Amino acid sequence: MPAKNVTVNRASLGHRVSYALRHPGRVPRHLVRATRDAWLRYRWPDHVDYYRAVMRSDTRASADAAVGGRTRERWLALGAMQFDYLVQHGLRPEHRILEIGCGNLRAGWRFIRHLEPGHYYGIDISPDILVAAQDTLVHTELQDRLPTLTPVRDLTLRFLPEAHFDVVHAHSVFSHSPLPVIDECLANVGRVLAPGGWFDFTFDRTEGKEHQVLREDFYYRTETLIDLARKHGLAARFMEDWEELPHGQSKIRVTHGG
Repeated sequence: MPAKNVTVNRASLGHRVSYALRHPGRVPRHLVRATRDAWLRYRWPDHVDYYRAVMRSDTRASADAAVGGRTRERWLALGAMQFDYLVQHGLRPEHRILEIGCGNLRAGWRFIRHLEPGHYYGIDISPDILVAAQDTLVHTELQDRLPTLTPVRDLTLRFLPEAHFDVVHAHSVFSHSPLPVIDECLANVGRVLAPGGWFDFTFDRTEGKEHQVLREDFYYRTETLIDLARKHGLAARFMEDWEELPHGQSKIRVTHGG
């Protein structure tokens, strides 16, 4: 398995000390964020509620940065990368796509433009980022494509129809999710996935100890997530061709089990 996107244990004391010595100018910003996150965790112990509060805070500063695009150019590049990858893997205009954690449509606006009207469905736990997604629709003049944007409380997907979506897509969602949230999604995504469809998700990969940083960034072994999918009767495989792209995360594809 390629080692390109493997991450060291960012939670270890050795890594934190080494990073601080190499980047002393970033320490104050990190301390501010750590203090903010500690306060939000205290107010909202449930992880989804907590991360919704994180997104509210981040979106107020910059909607692009809140979804991982520190510059507009980077935001556009990451969205294009996701879109091009799915098109190369067979995403067609007649397909129906569910984007979990659609954010402010970093990739979503390209999906909306590519798909037939009404074939894009985006969900997110953050109402604030969905307001920014509406702004993206206006900016890209895609209102007539009739996408659906819906806030959710969890990832049970219980309000969505059975076997409806040809492609389910979750970019930079599981990298911010503890294992019970991922388990909830995998337990339910098979119901909404159409026969022959696939579910792609990215994650922060480690080959050492699984860990988290500030309850915002979670690092998993590939085997952990593949085994979790299998527990719910899904087939999962590591997407090696994704590793060649300039992004720090890895990708797994899930389909109905054989």
